[in-house]
Amino acid sequence: MESPRSTTFPTLRTPSGDVPTGAPSWNPQRPSAMPHQRYRSAHERVALPLEERTWPSRRLLEAPLWVPVDLRDGNQALAEPMDIARKRRMFDLLCAMGFKEIEVGYPSASQTDFDFVRHLAESDAVPEDVTVSVFTAARQDLIDRTVASVEGLPRTLVHLYTATAPTWRDVVLGRTRDEVHALIREAATHLMRRAEERSGAGIRFEFSPEVFNLTEPDYVLEVCNGLTDLWEASPDRPVVHNLPATVEIATPNVYADQIEYMHRHLARRESVILSVHPHNDRGTGVACAELAVLAGAQRVEGCLFGNGERTGNVDLVTLALNLYAQGVDPMVDFSDIDAVREVVEHCTRLPVHPRHPYGGALVHTAFSGTHQDAISKGMAHHARQARELGVPAGRAPWAVPYLPIDPADIGRTYEEVIRINSQSGKGGIAHLLQAHHGLDLPKGMRPDFSRTVQRVTDADGLELSHKDLWDLFHRTYIAPAQDGPVTLASWRTEQTGPAEHEFHCTLVVDGAEHAYRGTGNGPLSALADALGLAGIAVDILTYAEHATAVGPGSPAAAYAECRVAGRTVWGAGWDTSLLAASVHAVMAAVNRVGRAES
Repeated sequence: MESPRSTTFPTLRTPSGDVPTGAPSWNPQRPSAMPHQRYRSAHERVALPLEERTWPSRRLLEAPLWVPVDLRDGNQALAEPMDIARKRRMFDLLCAMGFKEIEVGYPSASQTDFDFVRHLAESDAVPEDVTVSVFTAARQDLIDRTVASVEGLPRTLVHLYTATAPTWRDVVLGRTRDEVHALIREAATHLMRRAEERSGAGIRFEFSPEVFNLTEPDYVLEVCNGLTDLWEASPDRPVVHNLPATVEIATPNVYADQIEYMHRHLARRESVILSVHPHNDRGTGVACAELAVLAGAQRVEGCLFGNGERTGNVDLVTLALNLYAQGVDPMVDFSDIDAVREVVEHCTRLPVHPRHPYGGALVHTAFSGTHQDAISKGMAHHARQARELGVPAGRAPWAVPYLPIDPADIGRTYEEVIRINSQSGKGGIAHLLQAHHGLDLPKGMRPDFSRTVQRVTDADGLELSHKDLWDLFHRTYIAPAQDGPVTLASWRTEQTGPAEHEFHCTLVVDGAEHAYRGTGNGPLSALADALGLAGIAVDILTYAEHATAVGPGSPAAAYAECRVAGRTVWGAGWDTSLLAASVHAVMAAVNRVGRAES
């Protein structure tokens, strides 16, 4: 019999081979038909000479030099590259955030990039402590145009690159190791001479052996050490050797081993800034960058929110805020993450995913009931701790479940932290009602209202806002006091003696008015007695009340759990008078039973 899957998903080949010999009984996975044998592991493709690694025992204690390449590498990956206006807006954002070295373009590759570099040079747009980086291939005519573009800029880093990996040498360049090395030295020499012609222009040099992670380590070391000497690097004028994982091909620990090998063996190490440029082909660009810094990297190139070719460059937002979440100053500012995101989305014409770490619209939002309950309790605990320490909440130590950092630190409000849908629970619902409407639902009432919310969200599948919750709460628990088979046309209460109260009322029952006088040890027990005289047996089981805000005239909320005609129900009241709110809560409970019976 043909499997229904084969007709539903005809293009998929459900794995059907024999379960591998020796597989544990709990793992029934079968071999797939995908031709995985076509591919070689990283260990087969490149030598990994490091044997005694030290990076696993290190900790990240300070931020590296961040270098955003949004305006060059990120821009190259856009279907619609940025024009000068968008480039300038992005550049201004990066400066405002505190980046001190910014790669602004590939001036020999397009007129727009050349014109933008000239715009920066001629418009006094570059802050005094910001270095502009420009990118060029190792070709003399391209170097000449690149150097011409930076005329007038006081601090410039010219970034020279050539692919060095065997596949690129053989397939793309058609040159041997020695020939590629000679090409690089020739270009680097030409660049140095052109820079010397502009004496005092403040040009420094960077070299990227493109596809470093697939290049023989001894070859990269030979090329980089040669350039360190050629460019006469010194501690006060260091060169940058940037080692890209141009196409990510291995687990992050492999990249870290490669970086530590270079860190240990680079000549004149104090005159070299060791830089990394991870891409995200395997989805581990952030891990590669973090482990590379542990392994000795001092500088990281990447893009805001990870834009870049294929699956993107490493994401500087995630890297910086990962440090922040560990108590390390990221040295750049994300105090308004939404403003950063809006500029990036405008300039790149690409949306940031709502679940993108830190910056996505939903990353601080909990829909799950268990998450909401933990967050709600955590926020209350944080507020108490701040009061006990005598510091503002924004300065108190942060330890709220499910929220690695305080959303307020990056400009987010708490309104979006808890949102309600069919997955939500009583804790989140109660939190929103309290945060936005001042209602502090008794614990026994929370599961009752949660079931009501669940029925609504299950029925339509939609999310409920805090206003929707209030409307539903009002409709369910408050409105029945004035809209049901039994209502109060008028009422008054008085204390007639110690622990003695009377409740005088005119009840409208099924359209007919009747006057009653009930007695009891309090106003509500006297009300229950009056209702009993009308043939409505009411037993008040639980009662709570509170003000919903500070100041005279603030509404009060009251909650009453009552047993009416053998059924236990909750009612609520809302009035500027606590007594009136209490009376309405009991009447709402009575009418909720009456509605159900009718």
